Amino acid sequence: MGDQVVRIAELDIDVSQLDAYRTMLTEEIEASVDTEPGVLMLHAVSDRDRPEHIRILEVYADRAAYEAHLQTPHFLKYKTGTAEMVKALKLVEVDPVMMRGKALDRLTSFF
Repeated sequence: MGDQVVRIAELDIDVSQLDAYRTMLTEEIEASVDTEPGVLMLHAVSDRDRPEHIRILEVYADRAAYEAHLQTPHFLKYKTGTAEMVKALKLVEVDPVMMRGKALDRLTSFF
């Protein structure tokens, strides 16, 4: 998978702000995937029994794409807008073993 940057973001969200967080996260993911060629994949899921535990699989074309993503207006809006909602954040650098999937663009948001 070469120079790709792959990580898992593990977030714990304030339960009382979960709906607002999900809205902002959805907007950020849509803008990132739609407008940034270097953002290859952003998939967010929550624990079924504890929906405030959000995990995001992030895949970027390379380090430059990741660094550019951090400077975009939509990411900065998300980061500042959710700062008080996020109780904990852990970024886990991972190495892909095998990643494959079908195009999900035709699906609507689950939120």
